[in-house]
Amino acid sequence: MADDKKDPKEMSEDEKLAAEWEAAMEESGDGDDDVGDQEDEWAAALQESGDAKGSGAKVKTPAMEEFDNVPAGGGSGSAPDLDVILDIPVTISMEVGNTQIPIRNLLQLNQGSVIELDRLAGEPLDVLVNGTLIAHGEVVMVNEKFGIRLTDVISPGERIKRLAK
Repeated sequence: MADDKKDPKEMSEDEKLAAEWEAAMEESGDGDDDVGDQEDEWAAALQESGDAKGSGAKVKTPAMEEFDNVPAGGGSGSAPDLDVILDIPVTISMEVGNTQIPIRNLLQLNQGSVIELDRLAGEPLDVLVNGTLIAHGEVVMVNEKFGIRLTDVISPGERIKRLAK
């Protein structure tokens, strides 16, 4: 291949890249017969596209299949099938309250420290699903385990309004 070297100024970007790759392969001693085959395939593909001649590759628009205007719910006008999402796991968490403190105070916390929250005793907890408020509730004990009784469920419209804030 050393015989047919072109002037780098006349080479396309693809040809320059191929020449650099070939030189690196020769230096490393990993010259493989497959590499020559791949280079021949690339050269043939470039020749077909017209890029090897410096004319630039021609962009062809693929034939696209036309679709009728079908509603996303399957076209029957019925409600979407929710079975698809029923087994997706979500994280539910309960928030007793929160506060903001400087990092200096955070680093001074140790066992027995008390952090004052923004909620009063007896106020309902926030129920969050994947970090989004969906309800309020109160703590209950069931068979020596903590639980939460929902006292107020946020409507979907209100949830969307809170997300927009």
